[in-house]
Amino acid sequence: MDRRKLIVTGLAALTPGAAGAQQYDPDAQPGGNPPPPPPPGPQQPADTYSTDEIVHRVSDFMGVTAETAGAIIERTFKDNGRPTAYIAGEEGAAAFFVGLRYGRGLMYMKRRPTQRVFWQGPSFGWDFGGNASRVFTLCYNLQYPDAIYQRFPGVEGSAYLIGGLGVNYQRANDITLAPIRAGVGLRLGANVGYLAYSRQRNIIPL
Repeated sequence: MDRRKLIVTGLAALTPGAAGAQQYDPDAQPGGNPPPPPPPGPQQPADTYSTDEIVHRVSDFMGVTAETAGAIIERTFKDNGRPTAYIAGEEGAAAFFVGLRYGRGLMYMKRRPTQRVFWQGPSFGWDFGGNASRVFTLCYNLQYPDAIYQRFPGVEGSAYLIGGLGVNYQRANDITLAPIRAGVGLRLGANVGYLAYSRQRNIIPL
């Protein structure tokens, strides 16, 4: 009997402790309910580049004076505001009424990794000859790097030639590109077409 009482007493003493034992949860709130998940943060727009930043980059890359770069940058900023990205690259083009253009470069965005970009496209118009040039493309309202990979038709009547640098505008889905080229002459405003931007080089410019 003494042994049976001892066993019963021991079980009675252990049962409340086992029932009351709880695993410690540092995230638990009073009342035992887990905290709700944090609400998703607002979508932040891409950072932009200032006039001084772009002028210095264009001047260094194109090999022109800051005054020359500033003249054409002032026009693009006036028309489009501050860019969210830019592409520094090179391209070759040739035409006899129907032209072809191929290029490659690196795209830069603040707080984003540098990304390689290729472009190619046809053109049509009063256009002859060929040329190779450096190209500095300003990207407006480009919020994500992958948004560059699409076709950008040229905007009619958007060609300007200032201080030996030429610029025209391409636009698609609220994104505007402003390629700046050196020594393009009459080729800039004598043809219409589009450029298709891609992750890899495409021989067929479609």
